[in-house]
This record gives sequence, structure tokens and C-alpha cells, in this order.
Amino acid sequence: MMKRWHLARRLLPLLAGMALLMAGCGREDLSTMNPQGPVAEEQFGLMKLSISIMVLVVIVVFALAFYVMVRYRRRPGDKTIPVQVEGNHKLEIIWTVIPIVLLLILGVPTVKSVFGLAKDYTKDPNAVQVIVTAKQYWWEFEYPQYGIKTSQELMIPTGKTVSVQVKSADVIHSFWIPALAGKIDANPGANVNTMYFSADQDGVYLGKCAELCGPSHALMDFKVKSVNQGAFDRWVTAMKEPGKLPADPEIAAVFEKQCLTCHAVGDKGMQLFPNLTGMGDKGTVAGILVNTDDPKYSNEGSTYDNLKRWIEDPQAVKPGNSMPKVDLTPEQIDGIAKYLSEYKLDVEQ
Repeated sequence: MMKRWHLARRLLPLLAGMALLMAGCGREDLSTMNPQGPVAEEQFGLMKLSISIMVLVVIVVFALAFYVMVRYRRRPGDKTIPVQVEGNHKLEIIWTVIPIVLLLILGVPTVKSVFGLAKDYTKDPNAVQVIVTAKQYWWEFEYPQYGIKTSQELMIPTGKTVSVQVKSADVIHSFWIPALAGKIDANPGANVNTMYFSADQDGVYLGKCAELCGPSHALMDFKVKSVNQGAFDRWVTAMKEPGKLPADPEIAAVFEKQCLTCHAVGDKGMQLFPNLTGMGDKGTVAGILVNTDDPKYSNEGSTYDNLKRWIEDPQAVKPGNSMPKVDLTPEQIDGIAKYLSEYKLDVEQ
């Protein structure tokens, strides 16, 4: 029994080190260590400052502890009582001043950043205004300046400030784009939180829900797509154009009856659930099925295949979501999936 205990005691530090090392593994586009915007850069700077101070404190404390253990260890045959230093005012002042100095070094830039990042851009006409509504298990993005709504992909112009007002339609969620900004809660009711961010360069940035919100919490992903101003303007124009229905009259009739009672394409249908306009351009279906012509994982496939998989059984993809299994024939599912996969806005030039 004792041998097993000694073995376990030796393995524990190794396992702890491995856990710490593996904690740093993950996707590059889902890392706060790879900031891609000024807000994320400032937050990353605070992280580096605080970690540096903590590492310095740990090194100094362990070095002093090791020095004291070696320098003042009890020698063989030494029966004397060591010199007692309690009540040493000089040492007490030093041990008090050092933490105060460290707190000031960390506290001053932290307070400055907290108030700076709390700046309200909701009334700024030069900022892109977005109302973010979290729902189980998807995200709705409304652009009040342009009169459009979209879902799962937040389109923004590169280099421009994006002001977001975050709320929830059901339970508490948390809006988080690791590479662009810190997280903020999406609360139900009239409690609306605000934040702002921007992207330094064109690209696609992964967003997550960072608050346990139900069985498909881990699948509540979204994308932020940063494009040049010209592409953004063309996207806004394309989103406001009249919607296009399937060319096949039978598929069009089924789509209007079964889909447009909840969803919308262009000016057609209801925007109660995700807007389907431009589905062929999106990088994912339902935020979690990645559209690619070279699938390697179980959540990857072509846009057509992913749409078909989602329409056939939404609950198998995202358990607990609000979309029911619609009564459609295989031919109707094929037709709708083909139509949506080919519905593109072509805003890139």
C-alpha cells in the first residue's frame, strides 16, 4: 500500500505538469493569446502584465524559501533556539510596501483599461450598430442603421468600430469572440449589456457562447466575418434586395409553406428564426456544421450535405433547439437543400 502511495505521489507532479501543458492547446482562432483587434490587444496586454507580476512573485518567494531552508537549516548537534525576528518593524514595513507597489503596478493600468473599454458607442453615428440577441442555440444579429437582420455570421467592416448591444430571448448566455474582445453576458429581460470591438484585418473569427445554457451550449457557435468597406456595403445592399424563391414551383410552394412561416429570404417570410438569405455564402450551417468541399471531421461537409443533414433531423445536430423535424419527403429536402446551398449574394469583388 505504501509503495503505491509513493508511486502516486511521484506521478502527481508529472500529471499536473502535463495537464497545465495541455491546457494551452487549442484552436488558433479561439485563443485570447492571438489578439486580432485593439480591444483584444489591450486585454492581452493586461493578461501579460498580471501573469508577469505573478510569475515574478512566485520566483522570488520560492527562491527566498529555498535560500532560507538551506542557509538556516538546523545543523547536526545544534540545539540552540534560532534568533526570533517577530516584531521587526523594518521587515514588516518591507512586506507591506512590496505588495502595495505590485498592486499599484497592476491596478492603475487595469482601472484605466476597464473604464476605457467601457466607452459607450451606441450613439456614435460612425460606429456600426449591432443588436445581438442570444437564443437557444443560435445568435441573431440586427443592424438597426440598415434595417436588416442576419444570424450565425456577424458581418463587419475591417478597421471600423462595432458597437454591440447584447441581450437574450430566453436564458442567460455569454457573447464571446476570443480573438477580438472579451466576453459579456446576454441577459433576458430589459437588462442589455454593451461593448465594442473592431478587427485589424479581413478574416473570419470564431465566436462562442461562454455561459452554460442547455444541452447544446457547446454547439452554440457563431462567426464574425470582417471584410473591406466595399464588400460590407455590397452585402448590406444584397441583404435588402427582394428574396429569390426556388425555380421549381413545387419546391417553392413547399418552401413557402414549411419554411417561410418561421424564416425569411430577402423580403419574403418571417424573421422569427434565422434569416436564410445568402445561405450559400456562409461558412457553417446551424453554426456548427462546417461547410467545406474537403471534409475531415464528423461536423464537416459540403453546404448542400450540411443543409440536408440539418433539415432531415435538427435535433440530432443540436439537441434541444427550437426547430422541429419538418414533415418533408426526401425529394423535397433535396430540393430545399440545393436551393439554399446555391443562394449566394456574391458581395466579394
